[in-house]
Amino acid sequence: MAAGDRGSTPGKSGAGSGVPGGESLMRSALSAVAPGTTLRDGLERILRGNTGGLIVLGMDKTVEAMCTGGFVLDVEFTSTRLRELCKLDGALILDKDITKILRAGVQLLPDASIPTDETGTRHRTADRVSKQCGFPVVSVSQSMRLSALYVNGERRVLEESAAILSRANQALATLERYKLRLDEVAGTLSALEIEDLVTIRDVTAVAQRLEMVRRIATEIAQYVVELGTDGRLLALQLDELIAGVEPERELVVRDYVPEPTAKRSRTVREALDELNTLTHTELLELPMVARALGYSGSPETLDSAVSPRGYRLLAKVPRLPGAIIERLVEHFGGLQKLLAASVDDLQTVDGVGEARARSVREGLSRLAESSILERYV
Repeated sequence: MAAGDRGSTPGKSGAGSGVPGGESLMRSALSAVAPGTTLRDGLERILRGNTGGLIVLGMDKTVEAMCTGGFVLDVEFTSTRLRELCKLDGALILDKDITKILRAGVQLLPDASIPTDETGTRHRTADRVSKQCGFPVVSVSQSMRLSALYVNGERRVLEESAAILSRANQALATLERYKLRLDEVAGTLSALEIEDLVTIRDVTAVAQRLEMVRRIATEIAQYVVELGTDGRLLALQLDELIAGVEPERELVVRDYVPEPTAKRSRTVREALDELNTLTHTELLELPMVARALGYSGSPETLDSAVSPRGYRLLAKVPRLPGAIIERLVEHFGGLQKLLAASVDDLQTVDGVGEARARSVREGLSRLAESSILERYV
């Protein structure tokens, strides 16, 4: 759903909103206040009018218990109503879907024992209310002329689109360079797989680049959410650059995660999770990447030879279902045996008829030829 769509607005974690909380709740809340949304228009009207505001994006018994005074409204939400009602000396309570203004001019009395680093009365209240009820809270500062979003103890200043776009374009340029380098090392790995000359160093170099690209793409995706309707072009560029990166990442791990032993056992999911947890500094060290994949991680082992199972190259064969790929890998046990298999050999696998066997045989031959040419020509 698009960042500016009303259906993507936030709700309380675990309260029937479908938002699991944490990072997802912040992402959903940023989507609700992104440029192009009615709420963001209302916040900008408040700033232009030189007034402040405190807005809770959700209502339940916990929020109700914090409210004193004010007015019960239950009227349709519009940006102009938000602007006018914020002239009152009190907070506004919206429903979690941001379709109605439920209360206005209320005084919020959150638990004073909830810790907060904020100093201003409005910001301190916003932080505590968000922590206590779990709903996002927006605080508009009249003196500082900025809006801040509070979600589960995290504070995010709502910036102008131009500032976010500037950082996003820098990240996009970095992503383009990293993706170019990823294509180079991935092409080299394919050629080495055909020649059966792969080392752990080659595998970790590709896994490292895939993880770097994924992390930069995640950062840009956050900018897309914050930009709302202003981020549509950025979203298209991002989608084009990272197409196929996530499947490739899993295929590399499936090809090379070591077979379980008495001393060491690592599943594909565990290896992917381990790569996720590497710090940026650790990701730059190939031995640390090798350890995440399930190898010993000592520098000496990086030049040890390894052989792929064949998932990655088989996935490049057109119109080959995942179930058939699994059977082919299980039957032949490795890429070199797959490359050496004849059409008749391939037909011995359940679900592989003559036509599919020829398609696999010709597809692997073309991949082998093109990979070698790209490397040496």
